[in-house]
Amino acid sequence: MKAAEIRELSAEELQAKLKEARAELFNLRFQMATSQLDNTSRVKLVKKDIARLLTEMRARELNA
Repeated sequence: MKAAEIRELSAEELQAKLKEARAELFNLRFQMATSQLDNTSRVKLVKKDIARLLTEMRARELNA
């Protein structure tokens, strides 16, 4: 997810996306631990998406 797409989301949508991304990261880590993960680069992408979401949420908090 790109930063421009994240900026267009509402606060509720940001929370939902963050929850979804954290759940996906949990599942990816579980798959990695059991050697079932094929695309290991997906973990890095999900972590970056979480960071982008948190950054946007913090920026909105400071601007409010």
